[in-house]
Amino acid sequence: QVQLVESGGGLVQAGGSLRLSCVASESIFRMGWYRQAPGKQRELVATITNFGNMDYADSVKGRFTISRDNAKNTIYLQMSSLKPEDTAVYYCNAIPVLGPNYWGQGTQVTVSS
Repeated sequence: QVQLVESGGGLVQAGGSLRLSCVASESIFRMGWYRQAPGKQRELVATITNFGNMDYADSVKGRFTISRDNAKNTIYLQMSSLKPEDTAVYYCNAIPVLGPNYWGQGTQVTVSS
């Protein structure tokens, strides 16, 4: 059972920045961030493999940067130029090569206008 621990959420004004972190209990091939706003479906934000291949949702390209430290089994999401529509619960996701996906408990990001 992979454990994921997220941190870094909070309240920020529009245009501001936040950095999220997610520590995994073991090395996982692909990890990423998803988010879910009230009344909406959970959506992809960004993913990264342990080779450094990244993928972003169009809505965050140029504003968010995903990175990882393989030695620490940790991924980061640097969020800049935040908008009120970025407000959501952000979930860390771990995608092993084989087996089920794992989810973190979520961290709230609130962007005020």
